Amino acid sequence: MGEGRWRRFASIGWRSIAVWAVSTVTMLVLAGILPDFKLQSDNGDSATRIGVTAALGAGAFAVLSVLVWPLLVRALLLVPALVLGLVVFFLNGGLLLFALAIVPDGRGEANPETAVVVAAVMSAVASATGGALAVRDDDAYRRRLYRLADRRRRRGRAGAGPSTPCTVFLQLDGVGHDVLRDAVNQDVMPTVAAWLGAGTHRLTPWRTDWSSQTGASQLGILHGSNYDVPAFRWYEKDTREVQVSNRPTSAAELQRRAIEHTGDGGLLTLDGASRGNLFSGGAEQVALVLSVAARRGKENRSRAGYFAYFSDPANAVRTALSFVAEVGREIGQSTRARLTRQRPRVGRGGLYPFIRAFATVVERDVVVAAVVGDMLAGRSAVYADLVAYDEVAHHSGPVSRDAEKVLARLDRSLALIAKVAEHAPRRYRIVVLSDHGQSPGETFRARYGLGLQDLVRAGCGLPVPRRARRTLPQALGFARAGETPTGAEARSAVRAALRRPVEEGGEKHRPASRRSEPIVLASGNLGLVSFPDVPHRMSKEEIDARHPALLTTLANHPGIGFLLVRSDEHGAVVLGARGAEIPLADLDERPGPLADFGAHAADAVRRTDSFPHTADIMVNSWYDPTEGEVLAFEEQIGSHGGLGGAQGHPFLLAPAAFSPPVAEGAELVGAQQVHHVLRRWLREGCGPQVPLDKFRHEPAPDASFTPATVTPQDESA
Repeated sequence: MGEGRWRRFASIGWRSIAVWAVSTVTMLVLAGILPDFKLQSDNGDSATRIGVTAALGAGAFAVLSVLVWPLLVRALLLVPALVLGLVVFFLNGGLLLFALAIVPDGRGEANPETAVVVAAVMSAVASATGGALAVRDDDAYRRRLYRLADRRRRRGRAGAGPSTPCTVFLQLDGVGHDVLRDAVNQDVMPTVAAWLGAGTHRLTPWRTDWSSQTGASQLGILHGSNYDVPAFRWYEKDTREVQVSNRPTSAAELQRRAIEHTGDGGLLTLDGASRGNLFSGGAEQVALVLSVAARRGKENRSRAGYFAYFSDPANAVRTALSFVAEVGREIGQSTRARLTRQRPRVGRGGLYPFIRAFATVVERDVVVAAVVGDMLAGRSAVYADLVAYDEVAHHSGPVSRDAEKVLARLDRSLALIAKVAEHAPRRYRIVVLSDHGQSPGETFRARYGLGLQDLVRAGCGLPVPRRARRTLPQALGFARAGETPTGAEARSAVRAALRRPVEEGGEKHRPASRRSEPIVLASGNLGLVSFPDVPHRMSKEEIDARHPALLTTLANHPGIGFLLVRSDEHGAVVLGARGAEIPLADLDERPGPLADFGAHAADAVRRTDSFPHTADIMVNSWYDPTEGEVLAFEEQIGSHGGLGGAQGHPFLLAPAAFSPPVAEGAELVGAQQVHHVLRRWLREGCGPQVPLDKFRHEPAPDASFTPATVTPQDESA
């Protein structure tokens, strides 16, 4: 055996002994502190015998963690991912109880509740000790990375990989261009700042479509088409179904349509991996991807990444502790926001602290570990989505202190991936991008006391909830001075909402049935109104005939920016306050209500109007161009999904070695154009993409996927 191998064995040996010793001491300390945990017989033992019992118990616990834990985690694939972090504690406690039971003479004893605490503390201390020793030994860290890479190549990728450079695409969900730039200037994200300062990377803004949300943007980026995706959620009259972008069945259907529309498998069809995304991008290796989660049986690998990550007990305990810490952090931050009466503010109780912890800790740790594993395996293209910022910014605000801390932790994840790239078997280029930004502002309901659905029902002459009825006179009493038609129709809407008849030509207009009631859906500050009993897209004239006050009520409301409807006389038109009605063909000369939304708003509206499943009425909220604020129709103080402000301005941060994304002076517009840029960059490194027919079928099971045991930093503090 060579000297180098002996040195490696010696390094591993002394670190293992050190971790065992620390675990033994930890067990002794806990036995002295906790009344329900003991390491001696009822008659008492010598200090030496107690020490031997602690050493045996710590050793047995470590061996069981290595041998039994992977089997337990595989069974956990049946457990909802949201509670996976909490279940880890109880399983770890069960392993400790079993370890104590097999100690000779039965001297180890603990109550189940105490065993959970002891096991968590021991695992955390052992993990921290092992990590500290490895970090302090740079040579050991480097050898470990090489060893992991060699193991993966032997497992499923025999032979040397191609010498061409590979690409990792890291999507920071919801981080706008200006937010990233400010974080760099304020040294919140030093890794990104170092890349830009050294000139190794180029920062480029790009502009989303009208539907500024992950479903539309990521579908366009990964599959080259987001045609007929008008919003995050929408009603389809032909199927009588509501499509929701983050619902597995909807994601699978949207991916199928995109492939059919483009005739192409996606961005990742050449030796690619998709991690934590809504869509696969045509990748062979898929984990934590929503579009494959709807499938049942062995082919469903939506949880494969969780098993691969949590099969390491150190990973499980570290992430579980960070999960609990994040729950506490959110409760503390939301309590502070209430006590200081921060405005705007939304409710953050119930399950939200756990949802936030899952997004900011569990999902991040699993996805980062998966990316590290892909890099060490030498995959040609990897695309991963980190959703932490988007989740926090929705409830705390896009420029809040809470969101800023999440950006700092995401930057550390980027630093880890960049460090791994230095040791990967192939050269990697790291591209960081976002799918949309977020625009601040209070909610529509908070400002006016009623939601968009209440307003639509009022305009249709339908009853509204009592809580909204009190605010309707103020919300709808915005008629200009004088007896104008607008004033009469607004007052008619109030009468209807108060369950009084709406008088139109001496007749009372009532909906024929519940099925004729409108379906109102919200996607950030974009609202969609559909009438399910009419099989086609209703025209303005048809809507006016059925509900004479509806369009005027919506268009004149101060919280509404503009409407898009289709007219029999003029084609598609944009409606605004004071009777503004402008055909789409005339928007370039007369932007009307679109003036505040920017020069490219008209093109975005025209494109959405061409979709087969555009709603009968598309509603975009008010927008303040001075403050950049919108009014979300959902309970979010940082929102995206429509037009207005930073939500439509994400970023693309790429190595300067790539060709410029667009010509000088040109603008990068739309997720589909971003797809073409990323595909061009892949060709620059890897050559032409593999033909589509190889990827017409669903991806094969990712049997070789194993994330690296190099884990994200501990953020429990």
